Amino acid sequence: MSDKYTAVAEKTGMNLKFDPNALLEKYNHERDKRVREDGGAQYREIAGQFAHFIDDPYVEPITRDPLFDEVEVVIIGGGFGGLLAGARLREAGVKSIRVIEKGGDFGGTWYWNRYPGAQCDIEAYIYMPLLEELNYVPRERYSHAPEIMAHTQAIGRKYDLYDDVCFQTEVTGMQWDDKESKWIITTDRGDHMKARFVAMSNGPLNKPKLPAMTGIENFRGHTFHTSRWDYAYTGGTCEGNLTGLTDKRVAIIGTGATAVQCIPHLGEWAQELYVFQRTPSSCDIRKNAPTSPEWERKLQPGWHKKRVENFNYMVAGGGKADDESGDGWTDIFRNMSAQQSKNPNLVLSREEEAILNELIDFAKMEEVRTRAATIVKDQATAEALKPYYRQFCKRPTFHDEYLFTYNRPNVHLVDTRGKGVDRITENGVVYDGVEYEVDCIIFATGFEVGTAYTNRSGYDIVGRRGITLSTKWADGPRTYHGFFSNGFPNCFFMGMIQTGMTANFTHMLNEQANHIAYVVNHARNSNIKAVEASQEAENGWVEEVHRSARAGEAYFASCTPGYYNNEGKPEKTGNGFLTGAYGGGPVKFFNILKDWREEGALRGLEIS
Repeated sequence: MSDKYTAVAEKTGMNLKFDPNALLEKYNHERDKRVREDGGAQYREIAGQFAHFIDDPYVEPITRDPLFDEVEVVIIGGGFGGLLAGARLREAGVKSIRVIEKGGDFGGTWYWNRYPGAQCDIEAYIYMPLLEELNYVPRERYSHAPEIMAHTQAIGRKYDLYDDVCFQTEVTGMQWDDKESKWIITTDRGDHMKARFVAMSNGPLNKPKLPAMTGIENFRGHTFHTSRWDYAYTGGTCEGNLTGLTDKRVAIIGTGATAVQCIPHLGEWAQELYVFQRTPSSCDIRKNAPTSPEWERKLQPGWHKKRVENFNYMVAGGGKADDESGDGWTDIFRNMSAQQSKNPNLVLSREEEAILNELIDFAKMEEVRTRAATIVKDQATAEALKPYYRQFCKRPTFHDEYLFTYNRPNVHLVDTRGKGVDRITENGVVYDGVEYEVDCIIFATGFEVGTAYTNRSGYDIVGRRGITLSTKWADGPRTYHGFFSNGFPNCFFMGMIQTGMTANFTHMLNEQANHIAYVVNHARNSNIKAVEASQEAENGWVEEVHRSARAGEAYFASCTPGYYNNEGKPEKTGNGFLTGAYGGGPVKFFNILKDWREEGALRGLEIS
């Protein structure tokens, strides 16, 4: 055991049942063998002969005449981000709002992801926004997809966002008209509309991707991506009952958060199921349960905001506050607080706190690995399902049936030892010289992350003087507080770009929606035509983001490859999922926005 671990363990009274040095060596070994030379290029864009993978299977196509009109605010994206922006703008008195959404209804992620078992893994009482505004309490602790999508529709109805919405519509271009101080927005339906303001809520995970493996185009069986689940083939619904698979041999490629939820249903119904794994997910217990009527009756006004902020405080390392959620996300931070509370007079340096945090992370992941070994009967399979990395190197998962699925005789884990499958043939999937013949291949391979913002959105944005966003952001995003970019007036970016990331994504979207509504309302009341970041303010924020993000970037650079860190190569493009986020954390970031609004001067914005 290394001296630094021993010293901190002894100082804090932590009883270690493992060798931290050996674990660290194991983590590094597992990481290194998974780093591929092709990095993010191991995936291919869904286009051309694969374009059908992103067709909408959930709605009948509509026809409509093009629009050539003008609205005050266009919101691009009808998921929770767009809905929250619309709700907060309505509350600010904005009547002329139009949402443009590719899908056939509101929902965003929850419109597309209807795979069996789809469920939120952040507690529904904090993940689902606007609960008190809609006087709604989720039916269970972790809501399933139909309830969440129904909630998005309820938001759309409450805030009259169905009144002027363009569903089944994709934006093809956005250009600033400096003479009119308006955005000109074109779409694939021939629309040519104008808007004074635009809120970009495209979503960080909206464009599915496929593995760029040899032979993928040659397979003669059935294929689909989990974000476009084909119930016509599998039978059943998102609740399961996949009767169409009882005589089918099925392969699923990927074992991330989506796969963890749908694999139990596939294992229950498929004749044979082959699960191809590159890196195991961390899978802890979920403990889902129906909402207690007694608990619900005790809720007081303001309960939702309080619970949301408590979770955010806990996962940001807030420490000694009471943990209202008490789930797997906050467990490691509860352990940190509990360890420190054993000795209230204990004083640790920042370096010692970091070491203690690492020791507690080791202990937590030992619990997760022990759970796999305890549940899965086959020793080799259990070992392959053990995650050897820190808890937040990949999105942690929580499920009560996933690991048990591998005890079924028809379910076979094909562990590719971090490399992925070799190729696909006409009849199946090949790994390590063995061909697994199957009737169907399901791709649980996620969404585009390590690509440019304009590539994921599908179009470029042309600002003042003809400058394009792709040109300006060629070396990385440049914003002020993540919202504004110099040269692109009245355009608000929502999502993770240069903001304080929190695990509860809808909390961040709500904070952003409130901020946008404040700026729009201020501009309307002050007869301001356009606002944009000053170059000085933008430069200052970019510098602050880069400075504050260094610790986090070092953490993810040491992690096992995945979409969080550009497949283990964050230094190559800087386009990992969490790359470039404000490193001060969500609590500090939300306070920066709050203080900025209370100052009331639109500091850092150029006004015309």
